[in-house]
Amino acid sequence: MNPESGIRNSEFIGIAPGRLDVMGGIADYSGSLLLQMPIAERTIVRIEAGGERRERFIVESTHADEVFEIRTEEISGIPYRELGPLLRSKPGGSWAAYVIGCFAVLKEEKGLEYSGAHVRVNSDVPIGKGVSSSASLEVATMHAICKAYGIILDPIELALLAQKVENLVVGAACGLMDQLSVNLGKEGHLLPIICQPHEIYEPIAIPEGIRFFGLDSGVRHAVSGASYGDVRTAAFMAFTVAMIRNGVPKEQLLDPAAIPFGGFWANISPAEFQSDYAPLIPQYMKGSRFLEEFGIHIDPVTSVDPDTIYHLYNAALHPVAENSRIRTFQRVLKDIEQAEDRELSMISLGMLMLASHEGYNSVGLGEPVTNRIVELVRERRGMGNDIYGARISGGGSGGTVTVMVGSEQGFENLLEIRRIMEEETGKELKLFEGSSDGGHYVN
Repeated sequence: MNPESGIRNSEFIGIAPGRLDVMGGIADYSGSLLLQMPIAERTIVRIEAGGERRERFIVESTHADEVFEIRTEEISGIPYRELGPLLRSKPGGSWAAYVIGCFAVLKEEKGLEYSGAHVRVNSDVPIGKGVSSSASLEVATMHAICKAYGIILDPIELALLAQKVENLVVGAACGLMDQLSVNLGKEGHLLPIICQPHEIYEPIAIPEGIRFFGLDSGVRHAVSGASYGDVRTAAFMAFTVAMIRNGVPKEQLLDPAAIPFGGFWANISPAEFQSDYAPLIPQYMKGSRFLEEFGIHIDPVTSVDPDTIYHLYNAALHPVAENSRIRTFQRVLKDIEQAEDRELSMISLGMLMLASHEGYNSVGLGEPVTNRIVELVRERRGMGNDIYGARISGGGSGGTVTVMVGSEQGFENLLEIRRIMEEETGKELKLFEGSSDGGHYVN
């Protein structure tokens, strides 16, 4: 690591894009295959370390009206897992936690020594649209800090540390999909990821004649919302219930080396799920009953609320079915150039996206406006309109809808859908178009 004196009064820049969730989304924490595309919109973080900013952090952002300031002595010695409440208690602390959290995590995990910094954030990745604005900020900040202080991280480790910021400082129970996607994505490609815990595969070039867009619904999405957390909690509760009722000892569920299927629903085929586990999982279960009868929750970033009624069955079924859909989607996409009937393959891809969307609705993460967008896409399919499929993306409950089109005619149909939705909602709805490379720093 370079000494702090070596970087004083210098500016270091980190860049990371947002991401479009083409297939996968909430199935990440259940170990599913995911297909993600980095978008053209990016976050740029500029860090001036040391200098007159030696004893405090100053954080400015184009997404925030206020400038966040905190003296380094206020956070010195506080473990990053305990830092969130302090940061959030200060004006602007809820968003600045993504930045200060990166410094705190790197200090504790990698031995970073700092004495303050001036951080300027410029981002055109919109907040609350389900395109990973938070991961974009974390990853860009990590790259800038690493460049400034001479820290060398491999790309996966950087994403893992960025996730710690989100999970343990900010307090959002996201999976690793977002941080991996924005750091390792490649322009014009889909990045295949399996979060078990983090397997990355060769990016898949998007075939000519296929385009993925993101259409903003105008409904704000928040991964830290209770609904997303409840669905995630329910999936892990259902896993515990199914395994114990199938004869697995409780102690085995606490041993990562011995837990069946690695603890991931996606490692179970749809046929095996239906025959061996579906009959064991109740549709609903109150948290208090689960804690009394089973008492083991294997997810490290969520907890079971005794007063909440969780929808266990659908939360377990969705990732099993989604993983199967995505594997089919990937195979059809890779083979489409050699397909005897390309149009049939395009229709198949669209149908898989629509089925994925229904999976979100089944677990309670659908939303009326996003459903309306998907329905407008569905109405135009099969009519020579070159628009094939759509699905709510990311954490659901609003945000962005991913849409697949073919020719320019398909794009014109998408623009017409946006026009209809803008008229119905009275809002200007952003269209995400194009992609860019993943996270990096600038010398």
